[in-house]
Amino acid sequence: MEMERILDLEGRPLRPPRLSLEESRVLLKAMLLIRTFDSRALSLQRQGRIGTYAPFTGLEGIQAAAVRSLTAADWLVPTYRDTGAAILFGLPLLEALAYWKGFPDSYRAPADRQILPPSVPIATQIPHAAGIGWGLKHQKKEGIVLTFFGDGATSEGDFHEGLNFAGVFKTPVVFLCQNNGWAISVPFHRQTAAESIAIRAQGYGIHGRLIDGNDPLMVAEAVQEAAERARSGEGPTLIEARTYRQGPHTTSDDPRRYRQEDPLETTLGDPVERLRLYLQKEGAWSAEEEEETLQEAREKVAQAVAELEALPRPSPESIFEHVYGAEPPFFQQQRDRFLATLKEAQE
Repeated sequence: MEMERILDLEGRPLRPPRLSLEESRVLLKAMLLIRTFDSRALSLQRQGRIGTYAPFTGLEGIQAAAVRSLTAADWLVPTYRDTGAAILFGLPLLEALAYWKGFPDSYRAPADRQILPPSVPIATQIPHAAGIGWGLKHQKKEGIVLTFFGDGATSEGDFHEGLNFAGVFKTPVVFLCQNNGWAISVPFHRQTAAESIAIRAQGYGIHGRLIDGNDPLMVAEAVQEAAERARSGEGPTLIEARTYRQGPHTTSDDPRRYRQEDPLETTLGDPVERLRLYLQKEGAWSAEEEEETLQEAREKVAQAVAELEALPRPSPESIFEHVYGAEPPFFQQQRDRFLATLKEAQE
């Protein structure tokens, strides 16, 4: 299975892209917005103003290009690293930041958007996505499901169960693997002996595709075609997007301890730079427009940060909210012990 790409590392198209120049310009603006958010969120964590954070710089081309194929009838099922995708699908910047600051009732999507809370346990969102797809099909509703996961998730049983179920019942799901070469500190070659993740789609009887995830035009085309297949009743697609995680796994990680010279960084390049070069060569992008876009992005993020820091701090017991509809006795006992311990410590 050959890796598909449209743009080379210098932004030159190897074949005509499906996206128009104007669509590509919109895509670059979206990528710059979420990269600005990611950079600011990382700074906030280093300053102690939010908690542990999972940066996604280097993956903007996948996340921005993928969600452009979604409609209000669709579902987004993200992981903890897909904050950019959630923002571009409609999650307010404030809600995204509040999640990383520990507000238990954050990550609330608008009424016209269907976004699941981010999954932190690895791969548990994959059966959820398959189940939502089955529900949509069973109830004859419009809509498809897009779910993200990393290469490490493909070593979990949830990956097998979700894709096997989706293949059997032909659920309208796009399974998008962001293969950044590392499952925390475990390199990809220790994850599987298969030549790719995409080729494993054959075992589930579904369509598989291996693409250059740092080529935003390629991602946009592949996801759009997978979405069209799902909407027409042709079932799920597994897309493996090869990419490179430029930062740490999370802000608790130090990648310098296990990752030195990495060929992925040079063979895949930077998704923002590749799309920028393409548009510049086509006369559709300028340094002035980029600065205007970045300034607007910085202002939006700054406003969200100001709103975040104006919120009243949640009470300690709020961690027990939104867990059960009817609280079982053991849960009430845990909360009582927690509050009693907290009171003793304060005294």
